Amino acid sequence: MVEKPTSGEIFGVPYNFDRPSLGRMLSAYWQPGQGMLVEKPFGVGYTLNMANWRSWIVLGVAAVLLWQEGGTDAAGEVPDEEEPVEVIVDDE
Repeated sequence: MVEKPTSGEIFGVPYNFDRPSLGRMLSAYWQPGQGMLVEKPFGVGYTLNMANWRSWIVLGVAAVLLWQEGGTDAAGEVPDEEEPVEVIVDDE
């Protein structure tokens, strides 16, 4: 039976299904001298290179957006629940 490759590229997107090791996982996310995106140590596609300053900006923007979506108003307080409104319909 023909053995399928566990790593390579398909349509220009890298993939790697080799069993991950701790050293390979750590070294994949910290690659000084490389760009902002590097190949994932396991799976399909790219991931952020934490040795690049642009990656920290992306993480900061994502954190601000998640915090903003978290349900606080402009003063940083959680808004009170709205009270139910009573609607009276007059039939004439």
